[in-house]
Amino acid sequence: MGLLHRLTKGLKKSRDSMGGAIDAAMEGSEELTEEVYESLEEALIMGDTGMQTAEEIIGQLRERAKKQKIKSASGVKEAMCAVVADLLSGGEEVDMITMPAIILVIGVNGVGKTTSIGKLAALYKAEGKKVILGAADTFRAAAIEQLEIWAERAGVEIVKHKEGADPAAVVFDTIQAGKARGADLIICDTAGRLHNKKNLMEELGKIYRIVDRELPYSDREVLLALDATTGQNAVNQAKEFKQIAEVTGIILTKLDGTAKGGVVLNIKNELQIPVKFIGVGEQIDDLQPFNAREFADALFGG
Repeated sequence: MGLLHRLTKGLKKSRDSMGGAIDAAMEGSEELTEEVYESLEEALIMGDTGMQTAEEIIGQLRERAKKQKIKSASGVKEAMCAVVADLLSGGEEVDMITMPAIILVIGVNGVGKTTSIGKLAALYKAEGKKVILGAADTFRAAAIEQLEIWAERAGVEIVKHKEGADPAAVVFDTIQAGKARGADLIICDTAGRLHNKKNLMEELGKIYRIVDRELPYSDREVLLALDATTGQNAVNQAKEFKQIAEVTGIILTKLDGTAKGGVVLNIKNELQIPVKFIGVGEQIDDLQPFNAREFADALFGG
């Protein structure tokens, strides 16, 4: 199954909700009336796009419709695809050129963080990169065990300590192993206990200092894993993590299980954090690099 087909299939619930709203709003209408615009804005908001972002999208749609004299549902969908693609574009690229490069993954328990790391490892290994994982979420033994399972599935090495160990020490050892074994990419799981922000900030700060010291010139990403099915709550988590961590991008998981695909737009537009990977299924190859135009086409049936 091709990437675009998997994306289209994975976004079915969101597309049925948001793309379907365009069909319903335009049914029996030969022009874009104020009622149609209101229906489209409501559909965006119901898809967790957020009020501000929905208003901006409809404003741009109005401009395009006026210039291009759009009157059909297909024309509206094409215009929506263009507006959404423009809004989402920029910053989604992930440059992992230095050897080794490093990705730190943060996020609260239950959002698919550890699973996403395993899928990331498989993705980059399939590209021919040598990948090593670091189990630096030492707060839970289950997190270490889960990452071990994913490392085995992806066919990559893992560095781990015992439960309760210093996460920064795990990151240090993973970096040393990566350099010694000629790894192209180091991916480290980290804790995400938002209920104690001060401790988490200190923990992440210590990890950053080790990365700065041991890999001073490396390409680096700090990716925040968010669960798309939680809608606005995912946006709130992103806001909180942005305050305490140097977030460079989002891994948005479980998009196949929600009609709230608009949360992608909300995160990018309001928080100015690019979405870099999206999860659209349970298989190991269902985590995909984010492509703004393909996402917009899959969301609105363009």
